[in-house]
Amino acid sequence: GLKTVRVWREAARRCRKLHGNWRQLSQSGPRLSLPSDIGRVQVLNLANNSLLELPDGLDSSLSELRALILRRNRLRRLPSRLCGLPLLDELDLAHNLLSGLPAELGGLGRLRRLCLSHNKLQQLPAELGGLSALEELDVSFNELRQLPASLGLLARLRALDVDHNRLSHFPLQILQLAELEELDFSGNQIRALPRDIPRLRSVKILWLSSLRLSCLPDTFCGLAALESLMLDNNSLRALPERFGELGRLKMINLSSNRFEEFPAALLQLTGLEELYLSRNELSVIPAGIAAISNLAALWLDNNKVRYLPDSIVELAHLEELVLQGNQIAILPDSFGRLSKVSLWKIKDNPLIQPPYEVCMKGIPYIAAYQKELALSQPAVKPRLKLVLMGSKGAGKTSLRQCLVGNAPGTPAPHAKGIEVTQWVADAEKNLTFIVYDLAGDQNYDLIQPFFLSPGALYVLVVSLKGYAPHRFYELVGYFLHLLGARVPHGVVCVVGAHVDQCNDKEVEEKCLDIHHQIALQEKRDVESMQAVAEKVDGALGQGLELRATSPHAPFYGVSDKNLRRKKAQVQYLLNNRLQILSPVITVSCQGDHVGINRLKEKLLSVAEHREIFPNLHRVLPKSWQRLEELHYKPQELWLSWWDSARLGLQAGLTEDRLQSALSYLHESGKLLYFEDSLTLKECVFHNLTKLIDILNVFFQRDASVLLQKLLADANIDELRATQLHHYVEGFLLHGLLPLHIIRLLLKPHIKTQQDLHLILELLEKMGLCYCLNKPKITPINGVPIWFKFPCYVKNEVPHAEAWINGSNLSGQQLAIEQLQVEYSFPFLFPPGLFARYSVQINTHIVHRSDGKYQIFAYRGKVPVVISYRPTQSSLQADTLSIASHASLPNIWTAWQAIIPLMEELNVLLQEWPGLYFTVHVLCSKCLKRGSSNPHTFP
Repeated sequence: GLKTVRVWREAARRCRKLHGNWRQLSQSGPRLSLPSDIGRVQVLNLANNSLLELPDGLDSSLSELRALILRRNRLRRLPSRLCGLPLLDELDLAHNLLSGLPAELGGLGRLRRLCLSHNKLQQLPAELGGLSALEELDVSFNELRQLPASLGLLARLRALDVDHNRLSHFPLQILQLAELEELDFSGNQIRALPRDIPRLRSVKILWLSSLRLSCLPDTFCGLAALESLMLDNNSLRALPERFGELGRLKMINLSSNRFEEFPAALLQLTGLEELYLSRNELSVIPAGIAAISNLAALWLDNNKVRYLPDSIVELAHLEELVLQGNQIAILPDSFGRLSKVSLWKIKDNPLIQPPYEVCMKGIPYIAAYQKELALSQPAVKPRLKLVLMGSKGAGKTSLRQCLVGNAPGTPAPHAKGIEVTQWVADAEKNLTFIVYDLAGDQNYDLIQPFFLSPGALYVLVVSLKGYAPHRFYELVGYFLHLLGARVPHGVVCVVGAHVDQCNDKEVEEKCLDIHHQIALQEKRDVESMQAVAEKVDGALGQGLELRATSPHAPFYGVSDKNLRRKKAQVQYLLNNRLQILSPVITVSCQGDHVGINRLKEKLLSVAEHREIFPNLHRVLPKSWQRLEELHYKPQELWLSWWDSARLGLQAGLTEDRLQSALSYLHESGKLLYFEDSLTLKECVFHNLTKLIDILNVFFQRDASVLLQKLLADANIDELRATQLHHYVEGFLLHGLLPLHIIRLLLKPHIKTQQDLHLILELLEKMGLCYCLNKPKITPINGVPIWFKFPCYVKNEVPHAEAWINGSNLSGQQLAIEQLQVEYSFPFLFPPGLFARYSVQINTHIVHRSDGKYQIFAYRGKVPVVISYRPTQSSLQADTLSIASHASLPNIWTAWQAIIPLMEELNVLLQEWPGLYFTVHVLCSKCLKRGSSNPHTFP
């Protein structure tokens, strides 16, 4: 957003139109000496040289000099000899250490641009008023407490930037600048504006951000030329009644104020194109908003808006609509008319119509949903995903059998993998739970996260028989961290199982300890996130100039924009904590089924709570619901698009309306349909139960079970059996399987060759395996095609290559730099992330060699190393690093090598919205020295 202002401002700041035809000279280096024939140079650029003082020869002899650029040096004073340059038009002294200016500055009678930002100026000389030709003056990010009275004499001044100084009142001399078109007064310490501010009759762009304004004077409405107005980060509750008289206003930012009611005066600004009202306390958006017919950007995020007026769909020019973090449940009919909207944010709203999954896909999907709803009647079918999780032997499977009604007479065997059951919990209300029983075995860590989705109810099962305080993190704390990272704001019910194997005192003590340690873990996590937020606030308060002084300063060199982004991320994590229901509910699945009814009642009451589970009440077109039911019936593993289309016709859906319905069923976890994959979009994986059975085949890690599947054929001789045994060993050690063995393993689950290829493509899409030698043409008979499952690799490190140690093939040391980017995970490293990442980067790298925690490979001719280091103690963080080597002049090639790999990792990390991690570049000098604790740059 804020495009108008930014374009204007950048143009004003960087305008160098005159320089095109001028003779230019750029100099760099630690010791500068100017050439003897410098007299005819018109543009002299000495920026970025860390100069403590200016070189000899910079004086009035430079009679033709028009522009002098000295930014980003370490100048503490400006020699008066510089002030004798007769034709100087532009002087740039930004980002130095100037604490004062010479009086002779006023002699630069032709100076039109003067930039003094990011220095240490505490006052400006009175002689500044002598710069009669001055048009642009930038003194932002200094320590000015007042401005000289002579400032008012600068009759030609068009742009004045005094933001982020220490001005405690609005200097009246600014009001004398009748030609002023842009004024930035942000980040000062004033509480009120002067009543005669309309004297700034030419001002088009006015920045008043981050002041302490609680109201605007009614005379403010006399700024008739105003086009862009920044008033964000103040304490405004209302606008003056006559505010609607600012008829030329095209952009206004009122974010981060205290508006509880939408300012009615804004509705009169029919020429407004951008309106920002983020982070206020608005609850109602008036129907009259349609009067602002030219609106292209409307930001209303992080308010308390419950519904949008129907008239919002009349804003035909709208391109940006940001609504996240409100309380919107239902979008207006015909919302799909907002077809020009390209920037659309709606998450963190309790959406039921359209459902959240449809809204997140964008406006075209909302349009398709609303069209479908108009064609077929709405249907509400309450179905909720219930996920049972916990460590191995916690009692999940027995609990599932008790809940769904087929209670075991004897203790249930450990679940093999992941099992899905339907439980009609309340036949009268037609409330059904889809119960997912997730295996506690670590072998399933890679695929478990696929089943953790927003809008589900989670039951964390703990065996009270096996629980002890020192096992809290293993049995409880870890799972809470896992859920918090994957589904922030998720709802968790903690269940203590096996109470029949404990006495009453033991049950009470263990439940109290679990409750106490949950509270302690949450307190620690929140405090550490608050500490990060305070550190970010402190760094923001210092400003970039101070942060850039020392590599040891917190957030060294990080821009304010990126710091604010980090602050928003930390704030999101603080605002979206897990909702952990208390107390611990104790149950036994033996004998009288102690506590089972109480648990059922608890789950039902939570599920029916509209504010906790709005998606239970989501409204679907009847045709979509019917399509879902029809897809449950066939027994095949997958359906072709055409088979699915035939079912669509039975549901009343024509082919052109099928895709949006399938897209919704995919997003809500009812089936798998990948519309972004060339081959997979031709089919629909509707039979999730069979698909889970296939996943279970690959993740049991049990040699005897795998051999049993392979030896099922009675005609296998001893030699063949030995061969199969070797394949199983190779799989469990190195994660390698040839295609014909995969076909044998999946024999009961697949019927055709096409089934096999689709399943392998699906596993690759999910990041579970990749093909090592994919043939470009039909493979020659006898050449086996191999697949690699990275999660099975046992050897700690891959086979080392000579270049890893910085040697070439002849053994000579190369002059190389190591570029290393490190991702650090202080709370949780997502299970299976390294293995999935290993698959996702396969298309980017060649000549790879894999270890359990390391990958050596090449990107083109550039070597890269990806390393995962699990923490050895709870005080340290897990890290994942991506490193590359290059000779110093070619360090950019090292960056080019690792950037695509970083992008792939960032895509995977987006699946974990509640995960806190940091990214640093490691100091190459420390790495060269072999330091065990290299310095990190954020």
